[in-house]
Amino acid sequence: MTADLCLGLDTSNYTTSAAIFDGHRDCGQNSGKPLTVPEGTKGLRQNEALFQHVKSLPQVLSNLELEHTDIRAVGVASKPREEEGSYMPCFLAGVCAGKILAQTLRIGYYEFSHQQGHIASAAWSSGSSHLLDRPHLAWHLSGGTTELLYVTPMGKSVSCRRIGGSNDISAGQLIDRTGFHMGMDFPAGKRLDELACKGRVRDSYKIKLRGTEFSLSGMENKVIEMISKGCEHGEIAVFVFETLADVLIRACENAGAEYGPLPILFSGGVSSSIYIRSRIPKGIFPAPEYATDNALGIALLTYRALEE
Repeated sequence: MTADLCLGLDTSNYTTSAAIFDGHRDCGQNSGKPLTVPEGTKGLRQNEALFQHVKSLPQVLSNLELEHTDIRAVGVASKPREEEGSYMPCFLAGVCAGKILAQTLRIGYYEFSHQQGHIASAAWSSGSSHLLDRPHLAWHLSGGTTELLYVTPMGKSVSCRRIGGSNDISAGQLIDRTGFHMGMDFPAGKRLDELACKGRVRDSYKIKLRGTEFSLSGMENKVIEMISKGCEHGEIAVFVFETLADVLIRACENAGAEYGPLPILFSGGVSSSIYIRSRIPKGIFPAPEYATDNALGIALLTYRALEE
């Protein structure tokens, strides 16, 4: 392999990820390793996540087989969002590794937000890279974020302005907490999604929506109530995913009334849900492997920045 490549690093709260990109539609390679979450817990502390990233980065990078490549630039996810004050210690692992590589190889170094990387990888893997050069709406649905964004071009990157979403817990937190209350291992998204796809909607519930803003914390209480009543796991799973899909659809409709008929891109781990995809056929969804945390979007944005 001798092509000129850009390297991306993303050390989010639950995945150590590295990727390479050379500007072609069919060339994107991502290497990722999920962090280990102790059984019976709801997640990791930041110091635990940072320690695991430092240990995992050498292995993740070695999987990309970079020995015979010409790396032109390194890009990293340095913070959750591009807004001022956005910070999480776990991203320091990628930042330190990226800076060392760039200084040693004497190549370009670029920083982006984790959210910008999600938007870029979702657009690329869905075959909709053109969205990065025009305004659109995007959902970032993950374990830490449930935000509806107004996305506009910003140089060769994107600017993401929050216009709605959950004002308390995220969709991913709701799903994982549901699994936790059911006695499932963390993360529980894939297992619950499988149960939801096999289930049948029995109870309907509409989350109160104020324009494009809503709250999800009350749903956790309803889940606990259903468990105490002895409801089957499949029934609870479909209740959670149906309720989430419903509020997302209604928020999209309200956003369309205000911003016009813009394309709506979905990103983040929750957007890999088969159930949610089936309920929102007009949404633009990433390939499932690029819905969850990955560095491909960071590598892509690095390539675009280098071109500029």
